[in-house]
Amino acid sequence: MVRAAGLLCGVDEAGRGPLAGPVYAAAVVLDPGRRVRGLDDSKKLPERTRLELASLIRERAIAWAVASASVEEIDTLNILRATLLAMERAIAALGIAPDRVLVDGLHCPPIALETRAIVAGDARVKAISAASILAKTVRDGEMVRLAAVHPQYGFDRHKGYPTPEHFECLYRFGPCVVHRRSFHPVRLLLEQGQLFQLGG
Repeated sequence: MVRAAGLLCGVDEAGRGPLAGPVYAAAVVLDPGRRVRGLDDSKKLPERTRLELASLIRERAIAWAVASASVEEIDTLNILRATLLAMERAIAALGIAPDRVLVDGLHCPPIALETRAIVAGDARVKAISAASILAKTVRDGEMVRLAAVHPQYGFDRHKGYPTPEHFECLYRFGPCVVHRRSFHPVRLLLEQGQLFQLGG
């Protein structure tokens, strides 16, 4: 990885809370000479605005990368460790080694660079805002793709989050292969199904 003196990298994740699908992370090194206006916490932005900003970020950033950790890795490692793994992968995929890495939240991935966690960083640091937008738009796109594979769950609408609609689909159809078995609502349904089979 090429050392890039003076550059700051922002890192954020998308998809820690959902009951289904991978968790994603993005790393972004913004170019001070090619500003992207309107950057903010991705959760505060309308979908159309996120998509427009994601395109500008890819076009104008010095470097950017998006990576993920699979459902299997989430269930094996736990969601925090899988999220940090996705962050580590995104930073490694940048192709450059920035001087500093600022991460949204409370935890930093275990990397050989100066890192700092910033609570609410996605609203306070533009590079983290940019990372949150890339991670969110890529993950949303993946959930739309998964909706075509598993149409009965409505992944394109709730993106795997624990909404009333998602719970209704889970109770009606049971978990599918992209549901996180280690998450309590999914694990509970699986245990109930096993008990039903044993009792029946």
